[in-house]
Amino acid sequence: MPKKPVYDNESIQSLKGADRVRLRPAVIFGSDGIDGCQHSVFEILSNSIDEARQGYGSEITVTRYLDKSVRVEDHGRGCPVDYNRKEERYNWELVFCELYAGGKYNNDSGENYEYSLGLNGLGLCSTQYASEFMDVQVRRDGYKYTLHFEHGENVGGLGKEPYKKKDTGSVFHWKPDLQVFTDIDISAEYYMDVLKRQAVVNAGVTFHFLNETEPGRFEQTDFCYENGILDHARELAGEDSLTAVQLWQSEKRVKDRADMPEYNCRINVAAAFSNRVHVAEYYHNSSWLEHGGAPDKAVRSAFVGQIDAYLKQNSRYTKGEGKITFQDVEDCLVIVISSFSTQTSYENQTKKAITNKGIQEAMTEMLRHSLEVYFIENPMDADKIAGQVLINKRSREDAEKTRLNLKTKLTGKMDMANRVQKFVDCRSKDVNERELFIVEGDSALGSVKQARDAGFQAVMPIRGKILNCLKADYDRIFKSEIITDLIRVLGCGVQVKTRANKNLGVFDINNLRWSKVIFCTDADVDGFQIRVLLLTMVYRLAPALIEEGKVYIAESPLYEITSKEETYFAYNEQEKAEFLKKLEGKKYTIQRSKGLGENEPEMMSLTTMDPKTRRLIKVNPGDAEEAARMFEIMQGNDLDGRKEYIAEHGNEYTEELDVS
Repeated sequence: MPKKPVYDNESIQSLKGADRVRLRPAVIFGSDGIDGCQHSVFEILSNSIDEARQGYGSEITVTRYLDKSVRVEDHGRGCPVDYNRKEERYNWELVFCELYAGGKYNNDSGENYEYSLGLNGLGLCSTQYASEFMDVQVRRDGYKYTLHFEHGENVGGLGKEPYKKKDTGSVFHWKPDLQVFTDIDISAEYYMDVLKRQAVVNAGVTFHFLNETEPGRFEQTDFCYENGILDHARELAGEDSLTAVQLWQSEKRVKDRADMPEYNCRINVAAAFSNRVHVAEYYHNSSWLEHGGAPDKAVRSAFVGQIDAYLKQNSRYTKGEGKITFQDVEDCLVIVISSFSTQTSYENQTKKAITNKGIQEAMTEMLRHSLEVYFIENPMDADKIAGQVLINKRSREDAEKTRLNLKTKLTGKMDMANRVQKFVDCRSKDVNERELFIVEGDSALGSVKQARDAGFQAVMPIRGKILNCLKADYDRIFKSEIITDLIRVLGCGVQVKTRANKNLGVFDINNLRWSKVIFCTDADVDGFQIRVLLLTMVYRLAPALIEEGKVYIAESPLYEITSKEETYFAYNEQEKAEFLKKLEGKKYTIQRSKGLGENEPEMMSLTTMDPKTRRLIKVNPGDAEEAARMFEIMQGNDLDGRKEYIAEHGNEYTEELDVS
């Protein structure tokens, strides 16, 4: 028997030194994968940003090396590393080797940092602990200090030498450790995104990104927004926005609870309205709040409340009409908020959301007041905003009605044999073997029905030419019985999105009733057109069927060649030539293959239905895209494009012309 684990007084242990991070990186960085590794880089960058925001240095350089190491250089005051009489230890030991040691615990006094990204005294130490190596250079107080660490341990102590130049700053060069993180290959795109965001919320600070593309060769990209979030919001909204970007600013003392101390909070907002784009970005102490938190709640409350009040005051709602929602506002809102506070409650060390009630209340009040004044001072803008929000609201409500109608119309259990005209089901209930043949007309239905294996092959005829789904709007599409019947038979619903990107469909590929959906049309011009129309329909309404490899085309033979001994079916001109060569000196007859409805059941089984002898072509996403493109050229509104295509390619189709 396996030995039972012992759990006694000797079982309890504590992690010490670097092991506190190296063995449990996810506790500090949120992950031991690439996300955690990225956050470790941001911890170092944060310190340089805090210095620049305090007015010490206006340039920060980040270098990404081929060996996956990183270098961050700033021109701040330089990290204190010399002896600390108060603590009776060297500052470098506290900062680089002691968790919860730093100079940002008393921010409300403004003594060291008024507003800072770093709060907990974890960043430098935890990143150093999680590094394969870290080299540090500090220039301050007329000295240049150097430190070297390997796998979380200092090697060689503190180097110190006189420095005669007047510049100050810090340089950190380190490599995240693969013994700590499962992945350290941080992409250039991550750096570009982070540095651009930091340039946005740190007006006037220039961020240089150097990316080593081959040994010793670097590509440089610079980011700087002189007017910070105002410039960025203008960039997002574009020149054709519904309203110009507004900049609102406020600073006040707040508290998170009545019995808690006050702290300072600064709020900067850049906002505009657009009928083309919608973006919301929130930052706190220059950290991007990916999950929002307090700012998101404030925006939802203030914008919905104030715009709703305006609509009521100006009688813009129709009688009995319901109130707007945030979605209606969000769909036309471009907003960037950059807030700062001397005390901050983040959800965790990764700083992706803040929870301060005081900040949320101050922001809500500020936004409500700013919107109220803006609407009074800019009545034309207020009218445009109200109109667009109402358009969004009514479009959303119409979309929801359409979605519910689609769900009722296209899904649910039903007796398809009775509800879908002329559909012929198969006996098998096993989705993994069931095949659906979509055929062209009643005559083809008859021959395919006789030739099929009724155990697992079902048949659905298309009555007439199907609607061009590429050009028609959804209301028209779903009024077509051919299309709605076909969707019922498929069983999986539709993937339908409006221009506003609202999902109207109820789609679940797991509800598809077939292993294969096979288009079976004549090998002539009309048959090809019906095939393209079917492909276009699936491409627009249920593209996942193509992506998952569920859609096929049954390849019909072009020629039937009959000799005394045997009958051959040629699917192209090359095969025809090969068969004729084989029959040299023999008597044979050759004729173009008939339409599906004229073929004998035996021939249909052999060439189209029997899995052992038929030829099926799987439709790939590129095939459907090309079919849609060609359909647009040949039957769309681009007359010049059609003429150009025919002039260039018309000679390729002369053999297909039926002229005498």
